[in-house]
Amino acid sequence: MSVSIQQLSTYLNGLLRVQEITDYCPNGLQVEGRREVTHIVTGVTASQALVDAAIAQGADTLLVHHGYFWKGESQTITGMKKKRISALLKNDINLLAYHLPLDVHPEYGNNRQLAKLLNVHQVKAVSSVKPVGVLMEGELPSPIKGEDLKQLLATQLSREILMECPQNKEITRIAWCTGGGQGFIEQAVEANVDAFITGEVSEQTIHVAREMDIAFFAAGHHATERYGVKALGEHLSEHFDIPVTFIDIPNPA
Repeated sequence: MSVSIQQLSTYLNGLLRVQEITDYCPNGLQVEGRREVTHIVTGVTASQALVDAAIAQGADTLLVHHGYFWKGESQTITGMKKKRISALLKNDINLLAYHLPLDVHPEYGNNRQLAKLLNVHQVKAVSSVKPVGVLMEGELPSPIKGEDLKQLLATQLSREILMECPQNKEITRIAWCTGGGQGFIEQAVEANVDAFITGEVSEQTIHVAREMDIAFFAAGHHATERYGVKALGEHLSEHFDIPVTFIDIPNPA
C-alpha cells in the first residue's frame, strides 16, 4: 500500500492542527522527496544518524519531532545542515517535522504519551499556558514519595533522573511539559500541584523549586519526547496501511 506525500502531509497538518499553532519552525513537509510514500521511519530528531538509518531502511519518508529551519538560526545551507539535507535529497526522502503541534496533541502528543507512561489520571491542560496542552496537569494513582516517583520515571524512561524534592514530600498532583519546558515551573506552582516534571533543567529552576516548595524532576529532553512521534507513526501505519518503523537514536540530554 502507499499514499501520496501530499495526502499524508495534508492529513497530518489537519490532525495536528498546524494552522492553529504559532511555532519556532515550519511544521509539515520540510524537504520534498518521492511522490509516493510506502515506508515511513519515525524518530525524535532529524540528525545525520537518523537520516542514515532511514536510508539504510530503504524508507522514502522521515517523520520527526525536531526538524530543520529553526527561527534565529543561520539561513545558509552549509556544513552539517548541508550534509543532512544533501543525504535526504540524494535519496529522494521526504522530511516531515512537527514540533509544538506534536507536543500538545490530546491523543498522540508528547505530553499525553508521558501521562500514559506514568498512569496519570484526570489529565487536563493548564489553560492559562499557550498553546493549550503545552503544560498539563493530573493525578497519580496514589500518593508517592519523591524518591519513588524518581524511580518510576527512571524505569519508564530508561535513564537517570535529576530530582530536587523536599524531604518526605508526598506527591499526588503533578504538572509536566516534555522537552525543554523548565521555564514553566512557576505556572506549575500556580496550578497548585505537588511536583513538576520536564525534560531539561536550568540553574535558576532549582532555586525556584526550593523556594516555592515544589518537587522538580528533569527526566531528559530526548527521553520525554520519544513517545509522541512513535504513537503518531503507529496511528499512520493503521490509518494508511503502510509500514512505519520507529528508530531511537540514543541521546543522554
